[in-house]
Amino acid sequence: MQGSCISYLWTIRLPLMTQAPATPRRALRHHDREIIALALPAFGALVAEPLFVMVDSAVIGHLGTRQLAGLGVAAALLTTAVSVFVFLAYATTAAVARRVGAGDLSSAIRQGMDGIWLALLLGAAVIVAVLPTAPWLVEAFGASPAAAPYATTYLRISALGIPAMLVVLAATGVLRGLQDTRTPLYVAIGGFTANAALNVGLVYLAGLGIAGSAWGTVIAQCGMAAVYLTTVVRGARRHGASLRPDAAGIRACAQAGVPLLIRTLSLRAVLMIATAVAARLGDAEIAAHQIVLSLWQLLAFALDAIAIAGQAIIGRYLGAGDRAGASAACRRMVQWGIASGIVLGVLVVLARPLFIPLFTTDPAVRTPLLTTLLVVAVTQPVAGIVFILDGVLMGAGDGPYLAGAMVVTLAVFAPAALAVPALGGGLVALWWAMALMMTVRMLTLWLRARSGRWIVTGASR
Repeated sequence: MQGSCISYLWTIRLPLMTQAPATPRRALRHHDREIIALALPAFGALVAEPLFVMVDSAVIGHLGTRQLAGLGVAAALLTTAVSVFVFLAYATTAAVARRVGAGDLSSAIRQGMDGIWLALLLGAAVIVAVLPTAPWLVEAFGASPAAAPYATTYLRISALGIPAMLVVLAATGVLRGLQDTRTPLYVAIGGFTANAALNVGLVYLAGLGIAGSAWGTVIAQCGMAAVYLTTVVRGARRHGASLRPDAAGIRACAQAGVPLLIRTLSLRAVLMIATAVAARLGDAEIAAHQIVLSLWQLLAFALDAIAIAGQAIIGRYLGAGDRAGASAACRRMVQWGIASGIVLGVLVVLARPLFIPLFTTDPAVRTPLLTTLLVVAVTQPVAGIVFILDGVLMGAGDGPYLAGAMVVTLAVFAPAALAVPALGGGLVALWWAMALMMTVRMLTLWLRARSGRWIVTGASR
């Protein structure tokens, strides 16, 4: 039933959505409806993803401290490995959306299949790399001798699910490009529910311990990938798109993903530098930093949901050759980003008295935390602009510029952050360096958006 509904959506609704209404007020309402329809389900799916690790942590936490410590190391390695390949979702969204805008659904799905085949190849390569090196990776990440065996077990088993995880990323990009963010939400909810049930059953009822938790997660991830593949295959058959791997198409997907990979690695470097600097400031500061970073990432989910809508909408307008529609959609989404940032900033300020006691009662941690959260609150409107323009340029396929801009941002941020301990600064100073990083990102993205050079129309860039 779900597949037939999605096929109906692809066949009937999408070609009617490629042109914005002519009346300004109607155009605004049109953009607002599109943004809400895509962003709300996307937010739900984004929030559901971290719940996998939370479920594993809750289940394994009752086995013992060593097992939980092992999970912490393995989960950090897996999260890093998968996040590096997030370009599978971003690049596929933009490419598929362009072809949807051009009215070529068969080519859009064919493009999506190329991304899925690339995901399978990359997933297989990761398995080959991780299985023999798992003990070394665990040791390099600082696992204690007591926790290392558990971390190695979890990492080796969970690595078998990486191809499924990457397929989920690529297939999510396909559906987003087809202007469907509801199916990823439903799949994420189903995957989370299955993961929770499998973890409890395999860990406690079957007595498999931490290995049971890893197998439960792998099974849930494979189930999610199967649902996505079924949906995409049904669409491919309906529109006559080939399912066979195409070397040229896979190579094109990989080439389009390289700039986004550079962007992602640069962003990961920013976060790693910030954490390393916070650790040098002292135990209280690193504890407070982790709390702030967790909240910052949660706020990012809300803004990233609008950015995902931007990727899909902008790509579709450009594919349809509608430069005016793309520009108008960009302006409206930036307004959404600023307004959302202001609202989130106010919520952070108001929620501080309720938020902080949930994580710590230590005055040494609470003192820097109070002021640092104000810095986060003040910079949320800037973050709103950054996330939206990032999504707009991704939707336009402007990956090379995004890569260069993020490298420049890293070059500005790194010396500023590393100077904080040398100059006697604390956690607040470090987060002002993070604010500088976001400001540089905003300026580089704004200059590109203002230039109009990202507006390249056609079924492919």
